[in-house]
Amino acid sequence: MADGFDAVVVGSGPNGLVAAVTMAEAGRRVLLLEAADAFGGGLRTAEVTLPGFRHDLCATVLPLALASPAFRRDRFWQDLGVEWAHPAIPAAHPLDKRPAVLVHRSLGETALGLGRDGAAWRATVGMITRGGDRLVGTLLAPLSVPRAPLRAAGFGAVAALPATTLARALFRTAGARAALAGMAAHSMLDLRAPITGGYGLMLAGLAHHVGWPLVRGGSQRLADALVRRLKDLGGEAHTGHRVRSLDEVPAARSILLDLTPRQVLAVAGHRLPAAYRARLSRYRYGPGVFKLDWALSGPVPWADPAVGAAATVHLGGTMEEIAHAEAEVSRGRHPDRPYVLLVQPGVADPTRAPEGGHVLWAYCHVPNGSRVDMTEAVEAQIERFAPGFRDLVLARATMDTRALEAHNPNNVGGDIGGGAGDLGQFIGRPVYSPHPWATPVPGLYICSAATPPGPGVHGMGGLQAARLALRREARAAARG
Repeated sequence: MADGFDAVVVGSGPNGLVAAVTMAEAGRRVLLLEAADAFGGGLRTAEVTLPGFRHDLCATVLPLALASPAFRRDRFWQDLGVEWAHPAIPAAHPLDKRPAVLVHRSLGETALGLGRDGAAWRATVGMITRGGDRLVGTLLAPLSVPRAPLRAAGFGAVAALPATTLARALFRTAGARAALAGMAAHSMLDLRAPITGGYGLMLAGLAHHVGWPLVRGGSQRLADALVRRLKDLGGEAHTGHRVRSLDEVPAARSILLDLTPRQVLAVAGHRLPAAYRARLSRYRYGPGVFKLDWALSGPVPWADPAVGAAATVHLGGTMEEIAHAEAEVSRGRHPDRPYVLLVQPGVADPTRAPEGGHVLWAYCHVPNGSRVDMTEAVEAQIERFAPGFRDLVLARATMDTRALEAHNPNNVGGDIGGGAGDLGQFIGRPVYSPHPWATPVPGLYICSAATPPGPGVHGMGGLQAARLALRREARAAARG
């Protein structure tokens, strides 16, 4: 490892990768250090069941990557060599003994399928489509000068509501209410809590605005492409290099940590002022997840065949059932019928498995640090809407909260969101500050999902931390 770096980035999740590339594009010589044996954090792909079956270990469906200002579109993706695969239907929500709710790329087609709730869906979820990139950019950069202030204000007035309150106010049918609840449950919050409605509206709106695509060949390819971009710009990148203390990091004008507060304290606590250490120590982590991956001998036998065209499937039944399950988790309990988020990548990307085979993954939410095996509960929810599913299972792999944290230490207690995303920590992550990416130590920044705008493969934490570092470097140089 050479000396003389301008910037060091610790951690290679999406935010760390974007931070490293942003610094390198500004002419800085960058060193990227990753503890694991592969780059990517939540963007890793591996054969965890059977040979030839390639599973994404965390993120698969990446609408925020297409929508985010941190990733330029069109030529940018071509230059990276990243190929996107769009499913015929972005998301589906099966229901008992009735047709599933289908969320299409087309806002109009989705509204038509919702019948008498179509107009309300178009008016609210459609705000993202009508606001376009300017509104999405504003929502993903909540502490910047808004690019679409009036639209953002209108969206925020609705998005601040709890998902259950919003669904009951907007929709009259069980299907539309369930669909919004399934979207909102991505927040990993009690759906009676403020801003959960906003999570649901944002995710549903992205399905119409940019789609819910997958990276052909696996999410690892996006991480690897960004590492190649960094190296093409003269940067260095190393796996298998765990940083236990900042004293092990080469001196640099800027050091950016793609770490959550617990890891920041472990690595840099000895350099941080006591008051700031105390603030970081109060950072809260949310529920964990229990994840399963399956190798299947054929496609999932959904009771409603239309669900077979959707890459993402929300399982949990009605809004009331989903809200009850998420409330149980928020109380530290394990629901008997959990909300299950399921992804069947093969409907858009058949390269993930040998001919005739399919890969599948799903997770449910559990209390942080849970050691309960939820396999039976998750598979029962799949069987509920796809009778005969278990007959197709060739092999399965499970990851409880301990395994998830071992895979990626940022997943504290199995929390894949980098910290609770409730109202208190929506902007105040990791602390309340106009520049939350900066620490009190000059040149030391945090750029993980524990900074605004929070979790998701959007790279905005990395982009904003890097831009702040570059501005401060420029001011320091101007002062001489």
